[in-house]
Amino acid sequence: QVQVEESGGGQVQAGGSLRLSCAASGRTDGAFGLGWFRQTPGKEREVVAAVNWNGGGVYYADSVKGRFTISRDNVKNTAILQMDNLKVEDTAVYYCGAANGFATFRSDVYYGSWGQGTQVVVSE
Repeated sequence: QVQVEESGGGQVQAGGSLRLSCAASGRTDGAFGLGWFRQTPGKEREVVAAVNWNGGGVYYADSVKGRFTISRDNVKNTAILQMDNLKVEDTAVYYCGAANGFATFRSDVYYGSWGQGTQVVVSE
């Protein structure tokens, strides 16, 4: 099984940028997708962006299209979420997940491994 760990959260003013990193370890020899999700208190976890096993397929939630970019490096076993032009409503705990298979997984039901999460706070 693949394990993942996030890093790179923090606090930034609206309009600023943050870069989140997801490091995968364990059984990384098979195909697996990586995804970024976020959650705020009282709300369900929602998908932000996802990338398939080789980086050739990506998905973005409508709320982040044009502002966030997901990429992965299979040599380093990492996935990066570059977040630009951040908005106050992007404030959340961001989670990285790993899902076995070749697809670009948009739903959290496919993800079997999750990191502990990293807090992102965007202030006005």
